[in-house]
Amino acid sequence: MTPLLFSTSQYAQLGTEIAQLLKADLGEVQSKIFPDGERYLRIMTEVRGRDVVLVGGGINDRETFDLFDLGCAISAYGARSLKIAMPFYGYQTMERQVLPGEVVTAKTRARIFSSIPIAPFGNQVLMLDLHAEGIAMYFEGPVKTRHLYAKPVIIREARALGGSNFLLGSVDAGRAKWIESLANDMGVDAGFVYKRRSKTGEVSLAGVNVSVEGKDVVIYDDMIRSGSSLVQAAQAYKDQGAREISAITTHGLFTDGAIDRIKKSGLFTQVVCTNSHPNALAIHDPFLKVVSVADVFARALAESISK
Repeated sequence: MTPLLFSTSQYAQLGTEIAQLLKADLGEVQSKIFPDGERYLRIMTEVRGRDVVLVGGGINDRETFDLFDLGCAISAYGARSLKIAMPFYGYQTMERQVLPGEVVTAKTRARIFSSIPIAPFGNQVLMLDLHAEGIAMYFEGPVKTRHLYAKPVIIREARALGGSNFLLGSVDAGRAKWIESLANDMGVDAGFVYKRRSKTGEVSLAGVNVSVEGKDVVIYDDMIRSGSSLVQAAQAYKDQGAREISAITTHGLFTDGAIDRIKKSGLFTQVVCTNSHPNALAIHDPFLKVVSVADVFARALAESISK
């Protein structure tokens, strides 16, 4: 049976791309906002007995709860199975308690999605390039999770940026294993920026672990928000003699004019990100290249549905 795919409003474009690759039918959702701010949602396409894919992300509370509400309705109205494709998982950097009393919001969000009624052939949540892999373990009950990696997309774009000989850089040593894995797959060297934290909590750069003199550097970070860490790292590589520097990220949030800040630093030739977060699609500047992860999800969904 042909899969049926719905998406939240912010992920309509990516949902359409996934549906085309998956050869899925596109479902229709009616939505409106009442004067008091409450949301109205109605599933207009029959879901009974269908393998249903729901595309959406936790980019804000409205999208999160639209995703939850739609998931509940799809299951309640008789879907055979439910796959939630989540390109961006909200609060993924709040995955552990550091200070007493802190809410581990990544875990509470997982509990919300775990409470969606289970379809007869099961529920599954597919997430992309999580900041902390342990988030997938926060889901409870019979819901299954799958952590997808945008590595094929990242490798392709990194090679396009850096050419045949470049160094793959990290913004700090905290992502060392991931950067090293990517670098090994591409057959290039990996570089890390070391940071020093003072007694007052201020962070300064302590140096770079390898020689970058005369080399092109492609910096990878799983997520770019304000861009301040990225700019600091690029400056460290430039100070050590790097020739050209570019950057690539999976999740381009680009908050508070981040892409302008990165561009005005004068340190970068280009920035590449995926369409995992809709903020990137709202930026129309040749300096930023946005590539799709539709194929990553379509392949994984095809495997899951065929089982």
